[in-house]
Amino acid sequence: MDKLIGSRLDGRYEITELIGEGGMAEVYKAHDVLDNKEVAIKVLRKQFSSSEEFQRRFRNESKAIAVLSHPNIVKVYDMCFSERLQYIVMEYIDGITLKDYIDSEKVLNWKDSVHFIIQILRALQTAHNRGIVHRDIKPQNIMLLTDGTIKVMDFGIAKFAREESMTATDQAIGSVHYISPEQARGDVTDEKSDIYSVGVMFYEMLTGQKPFDTDNPISIAVMHMQNVPRRPRDINPNIPSGLEEIIMHAMEKDAEVRYQTASDMIRDIEAFKNNNQIVFGYYRVPARTEEVPNRVYTVAPKRETVPVSSSNQPQRRDDYVKEEEFDDYENDDDYEDYEDEPRRQKSMLVPILTSVTIVVVVICAVIVVAIIAGAWRPGSDKLTTIPDLVGMQYTDAVQIYEDSLVLNVEKETYNDKYAEGVIFDQSIAAGQEIERDADGKVRMAIAVSLGTQKHEVPDVANIDETEAVSQLEALGFTVRKVSEESTMEANIEKGKAIRTEPKAGTEAEAGQTIVLYVSTGVAVEEVKVPELVGKTLKDVEVDVASLNLKLVVEEVDSNEDKDMIIEQSIEPDEIVVSGTEIHVKVSNGKAPEGEVAFGLYLPSVAKGKYTLDFSINGNIVKSQSFVTESAADGMVVVYIKDKGIKQVVVSVTSDQSGLTSRLGTYNFDFANSTFTVVSENIDGGFEAVTVQDNPPAVVTVTSVVG
Repeated sequence: MDKLIGSRLDGRYEITELIGEGGMAEVYKAHDVLDNKEVAIKVLRKQFSSSEEFQRRFRNESKAIAVLSHPNIVKVYDMCFSERLQYIVMEYIDGITLKDYIDSEKVLNWKDSVHFIIQILRALQTAHNRGIVHRDIKPQNIMLLTDGTIKVMDFGIAKFAREESMTATDQAIGSVHYISPEQARGDVTDEKSDIYSVGVMFYEMLTGQKPFDTDNPISIAVMHMQNVPRRPRDINPNIPSGLEEIIMHAMEKDAEVRYQTASDMIRDIEAFKNNNQIVFGYYRVPARTEEVPNRVYTVAPKRETVPVSSSNQPQRRDDYVKEEEFDDYENDDDYEDYEDEPRRQKSMLVPILTSVTIVVVVICAVIVVAIIAGAWRPGSDKLTTIPDLVGMQYTDAVQIYEDSLVLNVEKETYNDKYAEGVIFDQSIAAGQEIERDADGKVRMAIAVSLGTQKHEVPDVANIDETEAVSQLEALGFTVRKVSEESTMEANIEKGKAIRTEPKAGTEAEAGQTIVLYVSTGVAVEEVKVPELVGKTLKDVEVDVASLNLKLVVEEVDSNEDKDMIIEQSIEPDEIVVSGTEIHVKVSNGKAPEGEVAFGLYLPSVAKGKYTLDFSINGNIVKSQSFVTESAADGMVVVYIKDKGIKQVVVSVTSDQSGLTSRLGTYNFDFANSTFTVVSENIDGGFEAVTVQDNPPAVVTVTSVVG
């Protein structure tokens, strides 16, 4: 049987059961008798307690979590690093690991996956902002509560970004199925390594498969460094394209190409939640990677078509161009085609020349027939057939027809149907034959579009809904109204405009839909009160401010360290309105003064005159004498003033015998006016000093202060 079960650590934590085992530690459930709550205690295994490396990693975990405070990160309450035992006392999570959940569900729907991943990213965002990289993100290290809340734990191999002296072994630590390429190589890791691991988990949730999986861990690590994973939608076609892009972008081999921060990835996921048809354009892999196993795919720079003139016409851009680099032509099925290309070009020459000859013969025949039929008119070479210019860029038309047309721009105006610089009308209809002037050209007037007219979106915040709509429609915008609660800070009344989208001050095209958010009244935001007791003011200030709660601080004498919160006016987890004041009592570092009333019931042997001595650290701080005839005289009460918590030894001396004996040892809590027994033997103490034949005496009580 486990020796720790049933024991009490530091007189406070009663170990009840073993709930988990890891590579370097065991996790127990325990009851905190002081705070009356269940906790989890992670104890370093005995075989590792003498290893400096494992102790360093164990301390790293406690150090990492201790500076973090987030709803999605497991809390640390206490820690101990003695020579005999090293342990961390943590929040007890009544749930299962995310791995257990994935194993039971096989494939998760995208809504649940997104719900879990966002919580994990928010936890990592908090850690990364504090300079902490987890380095071992995997489903086994994520706890899932029954309400769907995620808790990230096991920062055992976390490193602080400020640490510079990390060994190659340190860098490569991590679970091989979720390890980033830079970790596998032993390179320096940062927050982007955690993002890669999140991408792998996201992949597994939605496909039911890990991107790389074999029986050989080394092979898996190499795959993470070199191989392109199969696209998630090839495994599960029900995955939305936007989520597939997010996963693949998070799993980029090059850390500088993938998401740079957890916030960046959260931003894209939130965009997807708002529009699950969104496409981000992150693809760096072909549609079927398995059909071209020897090729490496990259995204080439977008090619630009050079404009025909220096005008401001729009430039066309091709979409992504796929570059294919062949690792080894001799092993590629296309190798023969590659060699035969020159031969194929030669063989095409004969049919091309034959075709050209036939075309020339046909043209000549047409001309001859036209002359015979009278279709060829003398002077017809002075006529120009007017081309259709509508829809052409003005600059293109000028260059193409510079030898036959003179184009005069008689009108430039906004036109919703044609882009800026495009001809939308011409004075001579297309297809007409017009005689050229002395310069050999035809002069023609045209109209050119200035594009869709743009207006600056006005600021309509706090304006009545009807007036706001009128202002927007007057500029040619289409208005779509959306109802929304106003924040307490904005305090916008019901029926008035809150904001627009696009926002005020930006330019939008006439006819564009403007979303107008209209207030339904001031929202009453509710927040959950965090646990503040046991933390310093510095630790809680940021979190309390982020919840829009206000701290009212009162400094008091306390045995706790300076700036430690010892009391809060609202209990943890209570729901309150945003902006609520929480009164906290904070230790000023001074031990509180108080008075303890020590009561002593007299034993039956107590007869005669006695003196009680109260000693602290060997010094008598108070003495009190009394005379008693029998135990019927009741009890003696002595009042002692001091501060803090002190251990007090109480002794009794008999005047008749002159003998002294210890009655007991006690812990006096002067702040709370209480005492507890450490050891005690009242009867034995009096028997040791009392003269049995002592004659009766009159009972009197006198007090002497030492």
